[in-house]
Amino acid sequence: MQAEATTAGNATTAGNATTAGNATACDPPYDLARVPMVVLYSVVFVVGFPANLLTLWFTWRQVRRNNVLGVYLCSLSVCDLIYLSTLPLWALYIDGCHKWAWGSRACHVTGFVFYTNMYISILLLCCVSCDRYVAVRYALESRGLRRPRVAAGITAAIVVMVMAAHVPVFLMREGDTDHKLDMRCFEPDHTPSQYVTAFNYARFFLGFVVPLALLTASNYGVLRAVRASHSLQLGQKRRVRWLAVAVVTLFLVGFAPYHLVLLVRAAFSHYPEHHELHLAFSRWIYAPYYVSLGFSTLNSACNPLLYVLSSGDAREELSLALRGQSETRGEEREPSGRSSEILTAIDNAWCIAL
Repeated sequence: MQAEATTAGNATTAGNATTAGNATACDPPYDLARVPMVVLYSVVFVVGFPANLLTLWFTWRQVRRNNVLGVYLCSLSVCDLIYLSTLPLWALYIDGCHKWAWGSRACHVTGFVFYTNMYISILLLCCVSCDRYVAVRYALESRGLRRPRVAAGITAAIVVMVMAAHVPVFLMREGDTDHKLDMRCFEPDHTPSQYVTAFNYARFFLGFVVPLALLTASNYGVLRAVRASHSLQLGQKRRVRWLAVAVVTLFLVGFAPYHLVLLVRAAFSHYPEHHELHLAFSRWIYAPYYVSLGFSTLNSACNPLLYVLSSGDAREELSLALRGQSETRGEEREPSGRSSEILTAIDNAWCIAL
C-alpha cells in the first residue's frame, strides 16, 4: 500500500515546500516524478471516468438481458469508477508536496477505497477471463451453469473478502495525518512493520501471482479452443488471439511493476540492522514506487476500451441510443447447434454482444 509512514525524526524536515518567487518546489524525495505523476493521474481520470460511465450504461443493459459476463463487467465498471474518483485527491496530494490537507478520516477512507477497488478489479478481471474460457470451451455444457445470480454471488463474495482484508487500514497510524508534522498519508517507510511486510507478501502472491496465473491459463485455454474450431474464419481467430494477448499484456504493464516493488521492499525489510542502507534504499525506491503505483491506474482507463467499447455491438447500440432508438435484437437471438454456440460464445466472451 501507499501505507507505510516514515519516522518522526524525518517528519520535521521531509516534504516541506520551499518557495522561490511564485514557484513552489518540493524537497527530495517528493520532487521525484511529481509532475509526471500528476499528469498521469489527471489523464487517467479524464479518459477513464467517462469511458467507464459509458461502459456502465452498456453493461447494465446486458445485465437486464441476463448476460452473465455483463454482470462481471458491470461490476468492474462500478469498481473502476469508485477507484478513479480517488485520483483527483491523490493528484492534489502529490502536487502539494505530499501534504494531506483533508484530515485523518479522509486519508483512511481514501486509502481504503483506492486499494480495495484495485484488488476487487483484479479479481473481477479473473472472473471475466475464466467465464470467457467456460463460455468458449464448454459452450453447450455450461448453459445451465452460467447464471447471472451465480455471477452476482461471486462478485459479492469478492467485494466482502477484499474489503474485510483491508479493514486494518482504518487502524494504521500511517493514515493519522492530524497528529503528524509532515501530514503524510500512507507513505512508504524505510522500516516497515512485520505486519506491513507480511501484508505486502500476501498482496504480491494472492493479489498478483495467482490472478496472473488464472488470466494466463484461461486466455490460453480460449486460444486453444478457438484454434481447434473449424467454424471460425482466420480473421476471427486472429482477433481473439490479439485480444487474449492484449488482456494479459495490459495486466502485466499495469500491475507487475507495483507488485514487484512491493516484493523487493518486503524482502529488504528482513535486514533492519543495516540502518544507513535502509535509508539509502528508501530514497532509491521512492520514485519507482510511485511511478509503478501510477501505472496500476492504467487498467481502469483501458478496461472499457479493451473489454466493451471496442465491440461493434457496443458502438452500434451507443449510436442507436444517441438517435433515440431501442435495440432488442439481443433478446431475440437464439442460436442452435455447436457451430452457432461457439460463434455466439466468442462474441459474448470478447464483446458481450448478444
